[in-house]
Amino acid sequence: MLPEVLKSTIADIGEYYLVRNLPVHELIAHEFIEAFVKKGSCYALTYKTKIDQDNTAALLPNGKLILSVDKDTYEELGLQGRPSRYSGKKVMRYIITIDLTDAGFYPESKKHNRVLWALKEKKPLEFDFLLAWDNTGAEGSTLMSYFSKNQIQALKPKITFSTLRDLQCPVLQSNELQGKPEESCSTEELFEWLGAVLNQVSLDNKSSSFLSTYCCPEPNTVVEKAFLCTITGFIIPEKIIQLLEQLCCYFGEPKLAYWLTLTVHGFADSPVSWRESEHGFHKGGENLYNFVIFRNLDYWLQMAVGAHDDCPP
Repeated sequence: MLPEVLKSTIADIGEYYLVRNLPVHELIAHEFIEAFVKKGSCYALTYKTKIDQDNTAALLPNGKLILSVDKDTYEELGLQGRPSRYSGKKVMRYIITIDLTDAGFYPESKKHNRVLWALKEKKPLEFDFLLAWDNTGAEGSTLMSYFSKNQIQALKPKITFSTLRDLQCPVLQSNELQGKPEESCSTEELFEWLGAVLNQVSLDNKSSSFLSTYCCPEPNTVVEKAFLCTITGFIIPEKIIQLLEQLCCYFGEPKLAYWLTLTVHGFADSPVSWRESEHGFHKGGENLYNFVIFRNLDYWLQMAVGAHDDCPP
């Protein structure tokens, strides 16, 4: 059974907000910057936009607003940017970065007025946005009250629990990343196995199966009961860290389990992946990382991106 404190952490993963038809220029308003960007960590991401087709935007917790726009929009805005790394020989997409915490970006400054004019009058951009704010210890407005004049909706992540019975699991040793023949599996074999389990792929390798001939890597062991929890939503890093800490505490008392994993998938159509690295969709928009935590609190960290991404840090 899962400890109650772990269940509580999962249940309290936090809410986020969906704001419909929000003009981008409202994110560079002085009041918004002072209330949210400079007090805590504020996150925003355009909702249901396609990174390889549409204009998209993201607000990062370091106060930088990233716009990924097509060639026509870029020329209409007239703001300084750079060609996308993944637009091919003929540049059709540009990246614009606006630092909302820059010392020269204050009301009535030349820089602020230029950006405000471009986003509000010259080429108004409007999106549905996902928004979240971590404001530990801060007092003042909330996103719900600040955007009360807009169409705003509070959302909670979707949480599902399932029990996997008689599950074939690879044998792992924390100090053997490459694995050892007949002793332990490698990090790559684990990563592939995780993908199969999360996608409910059969591990039997039956000749009658037309879907998959995959089988669990060897050596492996059969686990009578394993728990799978999936949380889907706009989940901020601060909440993921809390969950990771509780997973480490899981081994504070003797357990039968030798290891557990935490996998985090980024949005496929986000304009960034890690930090400020540009993200492209290519074939699947993959950007994810996975922690494997062992009983002795050793851990593995695996990172993966698609072809249209910088290598993770």
